[in-house]
Amino acid sequence: MTQQAFVKRREKDWKELEEIITGGEKALRRKAAWFPQAFRELNGDLNTARSHSFDPSLIEKLNRLTLEGSQLLYGREPFSLKKAYAFVFGTFPRALRSQWRSFAACSLLFYGLAVFTMLVCLRFPPFTFELMSRWEASNLEAMYDPESHYYLSPREVATDADMFGYYIFNNVSIAFRNFAGGIIAGIGSLLSLAVNGIFFGAAAAHIINKGFQHTFFSFVIGHSGFELTALILSAQAGLHLGYRFFITGGLGRGESLRKAGKTSLPIIAGSTLMLVIAAAIEAFWSSRHELPVEIRYGAGIFFIVIIAAYFIFAGRRGKPAGEERGAL
Repeated sequence: MTQQAFVKRREKDWKELEEIITGGEKALRRKAAWFPQAFRELNGDLNTARSHSFDPSLIEKLNRLTLEGSQLLYGREPFSLKKAYAFVFGTFPRALRSQWRSFAACSLLFYGLAVFTMLVCLRFPPFTFELMSRWEASNLEAMYDPESHYYLSPREVATDADMFGYYIFNNVSIAFRNFAGGIIAGIGSLLSLAVNGIFFGAAAAHIINKGFQHTFFSFVIGHSGFELTALILSAQAGLHLGYRFFITGGLGRGESLRKAGKTSLPIIAGSTLMLVIAAAIEAFWSSRHELPVEIRYGAGIFFIVIIAAYFIFAGRRGKPAGEERGAL
């Protein structure tokens, strides 16, 4: 095959591909049915030009078209408020409701262990130090002791912003461990969730035993609805993926994971968003110790009611989620 014959036969398609690439997504939508096949043929043209050692300028042109076409065809869709709204008020709550049984099981595990551990540590205070170090217990006391020198001192905005970043890093890292643990047949996610529940129960009991319960609960109630729910969701998402890796329901393993991912990924993405909200509340609201306790408790209860209403009612109308209904 000569270069001249090759170019004469294919040049028309190259020009049309270049026009679409230059025109961007708007041009791509007009030729949506034609472009994928033409792009595959372009890849073949590039291989042909290289194998026949055609002119380097021709090879460079085809290589450039291939790279730019790939970015247009496989590139990430741009962010839009419409898509964000559809995710927050549709995809995320529907994905959670489709897996309500596993959410209920994970919630029962976390809160059940937290309450049980708290009751045991309240009855037998020394047992607390079997679950946490004395250094950790001392730090908790310093944080919630109303006599601490910094407790009622207003923080600067810069400090609040620094704490906001710290809370995001800390909470998201815990959520990621919860999610990533699902790779071990979901056992890692359950174990991580159980450990966090036990530690939370032991910490709450230690604070109560020290008599600092009023400062502790008035601080955590503002953001706990978002934070604890998000941590449970992250473990649930990991559990679902791990479960579907082994229990495929007759599907191939890859197909089973892809199907599970359509549910798990919106859940882990939504839980991350909730952790960001929790971090903002914790840094800029919960730390305002000078606010009346009644207002802080009222705000916390309000947030919990809003979260419950959101997951029950959001996304009831519109396109249903494609996940398995009522599955694990």
